[in-house]
Amino acid sequence: MAVFTPVTDDEARAFLADYPLGGFGSLHPIAEGVENTNYRLETAPSEKAAARHVLTLFEARTDAASLPFCLGLTDHLAAGGFPAPRPVRRTDNGWVGTLNGRPAAVIEWLPGAWLRDPSSAEIEAAGAMLARLHLEAEGFPVERANPVGPVVWRDLADRSATAAKGEDRDILDGVEAALKRLGDPWAEDLPRGPIHADYFPDNVLFENGRVSGVIDFYFGCTDLLAYDLAIALSAWGFDGSGVPIPGAFEAFRRGYETVRPLSPAEANALPRLGEAAAIRFTLTRLHDRIFHDPTKLVMPKDPGAFFRRAAWWREAA
Repeated sequence: MAVFTPVTDDEARAFLADYPLGGFGSLHPIAEGVENTNYRLETAPSEKAAARHVLTLFEARTDAASLPFCLGLTDHLAAGGFPAPRPVRRTDNGWVGTLNGRPAAVIEWLPGAWLRDPSSAEIEAAGAMLARLHLEAEGFPVERANPVGPVVWRDLADRSATAAKGEDRDILDGVEAALKRLGDPWAEDLPRGPIHADYFPDNVLFENGRVSGVIDFYFGCTDLLAYDLAIALSAWGFDGSGVPIPGAFEAFRRGYETVRPLSPAEANALPRLGEAAAIRFTLTRLHDRIFHDPTKLVMPKDPGAFFRRAAWWREAA
């Protein structure tokens, strides 16, 4: 269960005094997610109908200084009709308060659910929605450096090297070889802008066969649009063990390019950016597994699944 910081009903009620949401109704922990604490928040009926929101407490990996970018981007997108969750403004007009020692915010609840076995048509729809995100984010004036870019990869690899053993050591040796071979995947001058940077199936909601919401922008940043596509292709094109899903890669890219065709330079760079994306998630998962705190209820994910994706991208180059 992804609840790292417990919140009682009374604590939530006091926190909500600074939000124009009416009375407190109920609070229910959300089991999914690995970064932050999330609760489903119901407000009590008043002169308006009862409403549902997400109460999020931002844990250590989410830098509080990044929240104006992340919440501002979702607000910007939602204002233009994109299905992103709008953050609720407090009575002081800000978005972020403090709850149990953590930065916290109340976010709009979007309908739908993520799909564990999406069809080809649904994967294509997800690709088209990512392209729409890239186009509709243009003009968002705030910038944020990638919080898990190449400099951080180097730090994660160095720290992991101090304790890696067995399979983890083998993966780390392969990662080091990949980093040396890749050099700087950002060397080319490719289109940049706000990106999601974590466009995995569990962050894309569907309802009646259509995308109803894109959530969890907390790795969002300003970076190469093609890198965001490479992350998404690595997430949607493979199964949980890192084996390619027949037709999925092609469906996602087809959906994306129906809305935003890649330039020749972006298409040429995609395999290199795909390998870089696979290495990025290999390193974060590897680091989390090596230094896993057994008192935490969330189990670390398998880094090998993304390391296998890196090999696929390398062969596709």
